[in-house]
Amino acid sequence: MSAQPDLHATDASTEPPTVTPSLLDAVRDLRRDVERTTFPLELPGVEEARASRARLLDQLSDHLLPRLEQLSAPAVVVLAGSTGAGKSTLANSLLGTEVSPAGVLRPTTRRPVLVHHPDDGELLAGHPLMGAVDVVPHDGVPRGIALLDAPDLDSVLRSNRETARRLLEAADLWLFVTTAARYGDALPWRVLDGAMERRASVAMVLNRVPTESLATVRGDLLTRLRERGMQGVPLFVLPDVGPHEGLLEPSAVAPINRWLTTVAGPDRARSVIARTLRGSLGSLRGWVDGLAESVQEQVDAAGALRVRIAAAVASPTAAAGGAVLAGAVADGAVRASWAELATGAGPLARAVGRSGRLRGSRRTARTREAALEPLLEHLERSAAAALDAAATTAETELRARLTGPDAPPGSAGLVAGWATHDHAEARTREARRSAHQWVRSADDAVAALVASGDPDTARRAQGAASALGARGLAAVLLAAAAGLAPAGQLMHAALGDAGVPVREALRDGLVQRAREQVSQEAASLERHLTVPDLAPDAASRLRLRLAVLKGLT
Repeated sequence: MSAQPDLHATDASTEPPTVTPSLLDAVRDLRRDVERTTFPLELPGVEEARASRARLLDQLSDHLLPRLEQLSAPAVVVLAGSTGAGKSTLANSLLGTEVSPAGVLRPTTRRPVLVHHPDDGELLAGHPLMGAVDVVPHDGVPRGIALLDAPDLDSVLRSNRETARRLLEAADLWLFVTTAARYGDALPWRVLDGAMERRASVAMVLNRVPTESLATVRGDLLTRLRERGMQGVPLFVLPDVGPHEGLLEPSAVAPINRWLTTVAGPDRARSVIARTLRGSLGSLRGWVDGLAESVQEQVDAAGALRVRIAAAVASPTAAAGGAVLAGAVADGAVRASWAELATGAGPLARAVGRSGRLRGSRRTARTREAALEPLLEHLERSAAAALDAAATTAETELRARLTGPDAPPGSAGLVAGWATHDHAEARTREARRSAHQWVRSADDAVAALVASGDPDTARRAQGAASALGARGLAAVLLAAAAGLAPAGQLMHAALGDAGVPVREALRDGLVQRAREQVSQEAASLERHLTVPDLAPDAASRLRLRLAVLKGLT
């Protein structure tokens, strides 16, 4: 029993579009760019965008490109439906033999089965689906179509649901199977609405209809189809045969078999393929435009996150420099080490004579240089701790600003994938490396003073190096730059005003290193935003492909 067992072209031409090299290249380019598109930020609606991208990729890979490359290949007829709708039993009954497992255990269709006429095998050989299905040549399938039994759309297995979705996107004709008990469920209509959006060729099988309710159920279903503009969809009704195993009676499926034979005819198969192909090409516009909008949302969100990151580190940056200028590096072990050197019998206790000038000899220089070596170590450790603390403060502030109630969309996922234990260890290593470089920079400063083109500066620097040792003089300059006042006094006694620019340069260098530690913390977070799909022009790539397609279709 059936209603309107024919496919109507309605608003789509029965002639396939002219497949030019430009059109084929445009679809290939679109497929490549869709495959490359990702949605890195966890924004509201991102799962829908990812699912839409996956469906579009399936549509391009499994239907549009294969069909454009081979218009003469058989029309792929996909049997789809909900769990227990009887798809596999119907497929077997149409062929008069079991080619797809059927039974009460769910799911019955774990691997899709594609059945085609033996003479059509060569035309299907290069189709992308061939590696994802069990292929069965069978004389019962009319030449010109391939019958594909898909897994349940609502299967308990996620892999089955994803495969079913992929196969529907590959279809030239959807043969949707539902039952009298479940035709009102949301799933069938959601799938059929998707087919209408694509303007795909669709037919429907209403299975297991009790005789006493046949007129009511059939009438209600036809009304629902008309309300959705689907009055031209062929509808086949199969009666309820009660508990049943094996094949359905040939007479029950004869109308569907006759219809499939008609569809398989050269002209009719051509019109089915043309309708779905034109519909698929037409639906690309809205589909790709929607993806481009989703990409743009990601780009806009990334921009807002960059602004928030910059604002979050403004205060830690200022605080990092302020701490250095306030003498944080000179506190603790550095100050204690200096006190030990400069008081009592310490080697620096009588380094400055009554004239206010530095005094000493080569022997005392060696002693002082050796005594000042631990001070260099304390300065390096203290500087490293200050730099590490600046970065840690920046991380704390970034987390607070990106996880609060007013945080921009996408920030929670960004922070979740950010600072780890390994990151903290790398940050500490970087602080130590930077502090070590800062300490070594004082050696270069001393060498520059000694070799100065100003005779007075060079003379005083040479005298200071003779009294303290070159490394000892570097330690004094670093301690003065760190903010230790007694070290500044000794520096002035040793170098006079010539030491001031060096001290300032070392201090400014440490301030800059502290600020760089904060900047690196922000940069380590921003690296997650430095990907092609978050670049300012990311959406333009898809929009360009869309513009090219509009000009060709």
